Amino acid sequence: MCEENQSLVSCFLSREQGRLDSGQILQLMTQGFSKRNQSSVDSAYRFGDFELHPQERLLKSAGVPVPLQPKAFDALLCLLRRAEHLVSKQELIKTLWPSVHVSESNLTNTIVSLRKVVGRDAIRTVSKYGYRFDLPVTGEPGVGRAAYEKFSRAKELSAQRSVESMSLARDLYWTCLAEDPNFAPAWAWLGRCCWFLDKFSGGSSATVELALAAFQRAFTLDPDLASAHQFYTLVQVDTGHADDAMGRLLERLERHPGEPETFTGLVQVFRFRGMLAQSLEAHRQGARLDPAIVTSVAHTLFLAGEYASAIETYSGRGAYYLDAAAWAALGHRKRAIALLRERLGRMSLSELMKALMSSLLAVLEGRTEEAVRVMDAADTSRDPEILVYFARHYSKLRMADSAVRALKQAAQSGFVCAPQTLTSDSWLSAVRRHPEFASLLSSAEALVERAPEQLFDKGKAKAKAQGVD
Repeated sequence: MCEENQSLVSCFLSREQGRLDSGQILQLMTQGFSKRNQSSVDSAYRFGDFELHPQERLLKSAGVPVPLQPKAFDALLCLLRRAEHLVSKQELIKTLWPSVHVSESNLTNTIVSLRKVVGRDAIRTVSKYGYRFDLPVTGEPGVGRAAYEKFSRAKELSAQRSVESMSLARDLYWTCLAEDPNFAPAWAWLGRCCWFLDKFSGGSSATVELALAAFQRAFTLDPDLASAHQFYTLVQVDTGHADDAMGRLLERLERHPGEPETFTGLVQVFRFRGMLAQSLEAHRQGARLDPAIVTSVAHTLFLAGEYASAIETYSGRGAYYLDAAAWAALGHRKRAIALLRERLGRMSLSELMKALMSSLLAVLEGRTEEAVRVMDAADTSRDPEILVYFARHYSKLRMADSAVRALKQAAQSGFVCAPQTLTSDSWLSAVRRHPEFASLLSSAEALVERAPEQLFDKGKAKAKAQGVD
C-alpha cells in the first residue's frame, strides 16, 4: 500500500481517530485516497471457473470461451448483477424482451438452457417469484480483484455479528476502500459495521461520524443501493426517525417489490412504531424471497410474548441480552443468570449494552439498588428500544413510576411500545396497575393507528410536489 493510503487507513484505525470531526472524515474519504496504488480493475464477473465479460459479451470457463445464446447471456448478466438476491420474473422478462410481450415459458426455457452451461445449482428458482444466482461471486467489473476478495471476507465476518468479527470486518472494509474508493457497497457495509460497533463495543464519537459519512458516500456513489437503504434504516430508527424510514422503505417497496432488504428494514421500523403484526409479516415476506435473510424479528417475537420462538430465532448469532431476557420471562431464572454472567465476564461491551445486561442480572439476583443505579445512569439517547427493556426491569422491581416514565421517554424518542406488549407482558403487570396506564395505552394505540394516516399524508404531499392530483 502506498504511503498516502497507509497514512489514511492508520488515521481511522488508530485510537487517535476521536480527534477527527465528520467534515475531516468525509474530506479524507473523498480526497485522501491515492489512485496510483489501486489494484488492477477487473473486467469480468467471476464465479467458480467462469468469467463473464459484459463489454465483450463473452463467457469463459477455465479461460476457454463458452458459446451462449444472446438471451441466456443477458439473463446471466442480470442475475450476476443481483447475485445472492432474488430477481423477479417480471424484471428478467423486461430486461430480455423490453418491447415484446412474451409468456413466462420463454423465460423458463432460457433459464433451462443457461443451467446446462453454468450448472443447475448456480441458479435457484424462488417459486412464483423469480430466480436467484446462488454461487459465490468472487469478482465483478470495475472493482479491483484484491479489493473484492477483502470485501467478500468482510461480509462473511459481518454475518457473525460479534464485536470481534465486526472489528475485523471494519478493518477489511477500510483497506478494501483504500484500494477502491468508488466501491459503493463497501461504504454501505462499513457504515453498518461502525454503527454496530458504536452500539455494542463503546466506540468513540468518530465511530458514529464515520458511519454517517460512509452512508453519505455510498448514497452519493449509488443512490439506489439496496444495502445502503437497508443499513441506513438502523441509524434512522435508533435516532428517532422511524417514520421517515418507514415512508422511505414503503416507497422503495413500490419500485422494488422483490427486494428482501427492504423487508428487513421494515421488520425493525414496524416494531419501532408498535406494529408487531406488520413486523412479523415483513419478516415472513422477506424470508419467502430469501430464506437466508437475517432480520431483527427475534425482538418482535419477544415483544409479542413468543419467547420460545424469540430464543430459537436469536440463536446462532452474536448473542447479548435478548435470549437471557426471554429465558427469564419463561421462568428459567438460573439459566438467564448463567448466560448474563458468562457474557458480562468475557465480552467487550458498550456502556449501554453493559447497563442493559447487568441491570437484568441485578433484577434477577435481587440487587434492586444496583439495578436502579445502573439504569438511571444509562444514556439511551441512541437506542430508544432499550428504554422498553428498562421499563420491564423497573416494573419487575415494582417501581411502576419509573417504568411508566421509561415507556413515555421511549415513545418521545421514537419507539412506541406496542399495545399488545403493554397489555400482556407479565413483567409489566405493575405498569398495568399504575394510574396512568389507561392514558399510556390510549396514547400507544393512537400512535399505532395514526401511522398509516401519516404515510397517506406523506404520499399526498409527494404527489403534490410532483404535480400529480
